[in-house]
Amino acid sequence: MSEQAGHPAESIDPVTAEQADNAGTPLRVTATPAALELIEELKSEYGPVMFHQSGGCCDGSSPMCYPVGDFITGDGDVHLGQIGGADFFISRSQFEVWKHTHILLDVVPGRGGMFSLENGREKRFHIRSRLFTSAENEALAGACRL
Repeated sequence: MSEQAGHPAESIDPVTAEQADNAGTPLRVTATPAALELIEELKSEYGPVMFHQSGGCCDGSSPMCYPVGDFITGDGDVHLGQIGGADFFISRSQFEVWKHTHILLDVVPGRGGMFSLENGREKRFHIRSRLFTSAENEALAGACRL
């Protein structure tokens, strides 16, 4: 959950990373322009898509992108928000660890997760993160759909 060498944080649009909803509640997940562009590319090919933050099995801890309906979420998952019209989920146990963390979806060169839709495009989704401030954590109390 830290910056990757060779892709400095300065390349991330800080406006995209610091959005809040209409009520002023900080968003738990946002996306860079590059990620939004790749989401649109995938939607044009596959239709509606969704994300699930992998918990570390087959593809490590990569954000996985699926056509809506191909990955079934349930009571064990937490809805963090929407990016580019795509719902973003994380497992409840992982949310307990990451609940104080803003997630920024980005794109980096390389192969995507074996089961993720961007696989084979020589670019992949990548998570960047930062801890929420104390004020943001207070504003977020109870704001996530569990």
